[in-house]
Amino acid sequence: MTKPREALEKAGAQTEIISPVKGEVQRWNHFEKGDKFAVKKALGTANPADYDGLLLPGGVANPDQLRMRPEAVDLVKGFFRDHKPVAAICHGPWLLAEADVIRGRKVTSWPSIKTDLRNTGAEWVDQPVVQDAELITSRKPDDIPDFNATMLEEFGKESQKV
Repeated sequence: MTKPREALEKAGAQTEIISPVKGEVQRWNHFEKGDKFAVKKALGTANPADYDGLLLPGGVANPDQLRMRPEAVDLVKGFFRDHKPVAAICHGPWLLAEADVIRGRKVTSWPSIKTDLRNTGAEWVDQPVVQDAELITSRKPDDIPDFNATMLEEFGKESQKV
């Protein structure tokens, strides 16, 4: 979450952490606790119309827990319904699979979830970053520079719309 979010903010974007957890969220670096970040909006109150794009961070626990929450699935569906850009890295595409928004799309992810993505009708490829219309996906932390560049370009297009 941190490097893509920093890239967005450095480019002038205003970011908000949306979470089902109130107060703060704990970042994890594999199995070790990391920094805490303030939650700006409750998951059930976020509206895609209020945002230029959606960043779904990776890690295992976050996407796995979010895909079990109907309000998270609905939020993702809303971004696709409104044709707004969505960027997901590592295990983040698990939530896209749950929302059934990747059927017929080309995606990438952390290799361990490729079967899940294929089973939802996506074409999985092993590339650093894949863009399919407004959807940007990436595999792992090593791909963050390419992921960030593509995400910034696509989110920038959305922010320029009148």
